[in-house]
Amino acid sequence: MRAFGRWCVLVLLACLALQVFFALRIASMALLSPQSTSFERSQVWQIVTRQSRLPWRQEWVDRKSISPSLQRAVIASEDSVFSQHGGVWWESLEKAWEKNAKAKAVAEQRAQRRPDAKTPHVKIVGGSTITQQLAKNLFLSGERTLVRKGQEMLITLTLETFLSKQRILEIYLNSVEWGEGVFGAEAAAQHYFRKSAARLSDWEAARLAVMLPRPRYFEQRAQSAYLASRAETIMARMGDVVLP
Repeated sequence: MRAFGRWCVLVLLACLALQVFFALRIASMALLSPQSTSFERSQVWQIVTRQSRLPWRQEWVDRKSISPSLQRAVIASEDSVFSQHGGVWWESLEKAWEKNAKAKAVAEQRAQRRPDAKTPHVKIVGGSTITQQLAKNLFLSGERTLVRKGQEMLITLTLETFLSKQRILEIYLNSVEWGEGVFGAEAAAQHYFRKSAARLSDWEAARLAVMLPRPRYFEQRAQSAYLASRAETIMARMGDVVLP
């Protein structure tokens, strides 16, 4: 029992040390911009392994050098109450859980009716805020487990504690993926429209914002009818967005 107790203490101390490490890293981001994120490194490694090349397009720019249209479009598309919540929007999270549960139940019913058929794929809806997405991208893997989700929540609250909303949005816009090996608003603006992020129009900003959930998918489907339709919807919402 003593050995088990010591093991538990060591595990607890390791967990606390990890949280301190995350807190110090995040606190430093108030002044120092992260050179890369865990998500960026994992994606680039996959590309290098598959294609034996290093495609990494990213150029850090401050928030003032990113079109307000893109800032509004991303908030309208990804997190309409970004300026209001403390990192987690519980109502959105609850709706996502309910939607996922219903989708899973429907899939199970179909599987019972057709036992010989292939198990249908269930699309998981995240309901994550911009801060939660940044927390995951900065430090965590893409696996979906309760432990990882719990760690994401802790990092999210730490981000909201040490950084302003403006800084969170700035880091997010400079590190989020917009295509294979394309990270950040400046790289995306140059890649898709051959212009700086500061000069993006409302329409261009809306198109980029709609791509965010599946950037590599839409990179190959630039003429998608859904992309165009959804961009029109985001443009209509942008006027209601109040920037932090």
